Amino acid sequence: MLPSFSTLLRHPAQLLALGFGSGLAPKAPGTFGTLAAIPFYLLLSQYSLTIQLVIIVIAFFVGIYLCQVTADALGVHDHPAIVWDEFVGFWLTMLAVPIAGTDLTWLILFLGFAFFRFFDILKPWPIKWADQKVSGGLGIMFDDVLAGIYACILLLMVIRWMA
Repeated sequence: MLPSFSTLLRHPAQLLALGFGSGLAPKAPGTFGTLAAIPFYLLLSQYSLTIQLVIIVIAFFVGIYLCQVTADALGVHDHPAIVWDEFVGFWLTMLAVPIAGTDLTWLILFLGFAFFRFFDILKPWPIKWADQKVSGGLGIMFDDVLAGIYACILLLMVIRWMA
């Protein structure tokens, strides 16, 4: 059974793992989690590529712990409500913006969102393999990191094509 929002406020690991409550959406929690990641990305985008990468790496390693603790509490590995992995995957996708040296636009933000959701849902190889074979908090995080890398590459190609 999913915790209530008031319960999340008392458990910081679950609050973060469930995307500040966005993962509690009854339909498409991964999409709502990715949407909830956008305002945090807008703050993150104010920093250099190096700082963004450091924060994403820290968020990944912290996420392994957060996701494992929350999966244990829910009794389900990679419960759909766990969306911290979507946060990190989306932030990784958006690294294409500073790598390309371009300005963030609403179109690029939308494309990054769409590309990440596409790869997170479709799960081409090796994302599907990671989703099925890597367990625990690392497994919850790893497939979304791979989806973020795929989406980042595609977004970078589109940004270069649009230039």
